[in-house]
Amino acid sequence: MLDLKIELSANRKAKPADETKLGFGKIFTDHMFVMDYDQENGWHDAKIVPFGPVPMSPAMTCLHYSQEVFEGMKAYRAPDGSIKLFRPEENFKRLNVSCDRICIPQFDEAFALHALVELLKIDADWVPHTDGASLYIRPFIIGTEDALGAHASTTYKFFIIMSPSGAYYATGLNPVKIYVETKYVRAVQGGTGFAKTGGNYAASLKAQDVAEEEGYSQVLWLDGVEHKYVSEVGAMNVFFVLGDEVVTPELDGSILAGITRKSVVELLKSWGYRVSERRLSIDELVKAYQDGKLKEAFGTGTAAVISPIGELKYKDLVMEINHNEIGELSQKLYDNLTGIQWGKLPDPFGWSYDVK
Repeated sequence: MLDLKIELSANRKAKPADETKLGFGKIFTDHMFVMDYDQENGWHDAKIVPFGPVPMSPAMTCLHYSQEVFEGMKAYRAPDGSIKLFRPEENFKRLNVSCDRICIPQFDEAFALHALVELLKIDADWVPHTDGASLYIRPFIIGTEDALGAHASTTYKFFIIMSPSGAYYATGLNPVKIYVETKYVRAVQGGTGFAKTGGNYAASLKAQDVAEEEGYSQVLWLDGVEHKYVSEVGAMNVFFVLGDEVVTPELDGSILAGITRKSVVELLKSWGYRVSERRLSIDELVKAYQDGKLKEAFGTGTAAVISPIGELKYKDLVMEINHNEIGELSQKLYDNLTGIQWGKLPDPFGWSYDVK
């Protein structure tokens, strides 16, 4: 395992006085993790240093060719004051999957987790104590070669930065309105849809603007070839309760393999639900709605955990789901997942990781 150097900040910042007004991604902790890569030394010079700007050439490959990958995870303050992570091994495993697709060298996942734990120990006071608030963690890797030309970088930097964030649902777990996108494309099989890379999000912004103009908060993407099969909701995976079947689109290479998605599938199966990971056409979804079989719909992701869907607009058809109220299953999933994450409920799956 690599050595990890530590340089503590001489000027610690004041913590936010009101943790109910943290917002998201606006405030950062005192320290960050940085590690370099070059072809001669591989990954090296791993260190924890004071949070702050880094030297940057305007010719860096990540700025011109989007060679970068990232992850999103959280640290939680348990009732006993301890700090917990939720399935962090899965995040670093997925980050390496993204690295492979974007031609970034693989890193040691065990060492990355070790570095994160050490970073959390140093900035432990930044993990919020307020119910529902957490410490958002952003690992990311960028190509840093100082040269133009459409090729993979020969040098990289791996960062982990952290930001205390407020409760996602400040006013309660309210259903969202979703607009089904029929014109624009986010990802296709063989592309980068399964990787967590910035280009995927940039490709989604135009459709997001259109949805917001229509009065909808997020977009439900259809497949990029036939515009026929359900894909993802914005930055989340999506589930539908169709009669006695819970359906989520299969991981076909164009969809991000969400860790919350995986946890929901495993949780539902442990409860005895019939869960299908399969192709789901928008026509099948519309018919299920018209036949009264579309009982619930919800998105899953790190930020919101469970995001119930109360309304779905496809072309001229507006589908109100479960009377625009959170469904029983959505609420049960949210309560159980957040209960495990914050250490308020037993964890029979071994998903919680104690920071010690």
